[in-house]
Amino acid sequence: MKEYKYKINGNEYKVAVGDVDENNVASVEVNGKSYKVELEDQPKISHVVKKVAPAAVASAPVAKKKTAAKAAAGDYVVESPLPGTIKELYVKEGQAVKADDVVCILEAMKMGNEVKAGKDGTVKSINVNKEDSVLEGDTIMVIA
Repeated sequence: MKEYKYKINGNEYKVAVGDVDENNVASVEVNGKSYKVELEDQPKISHVVKKVAPAAVASAPVAKKKTAAKAAAGDYVVESPLPGTIKELYVKEGQAVKADDVVCILEAMKMGNEVKAGKDGTVKSINVNKEDSVLEGDTIMVIA
């Protein structure tokens, strides 16, 4: 069981979350009182690819671990589908890829998730390194 402490409106709560069964019901204990909590089904995402359009609004620069070429109109950005850690990179800049090629492994919640290219083309830039932590929506690479 994972245990958490929360403070809501000045009141402290000790919450323990147990395993989720095959019916998507979790055992939860709040301040010593047990509850059965039905969880909503979450869709599984294998990869996310978005077409990049010219930006209309400038955003604050974000420090990246590796500088990469900017995506131009017509380029595809392979984004992280969920927060995690890049465990393997299977491609290099300049390498040709097919849409269903696995380009990296993203570890999230102790599970390896295959991230696919999503588009035939050439890897223009890779914005992450092995063992980098990424958030959902972070750019992993750009495919031209």
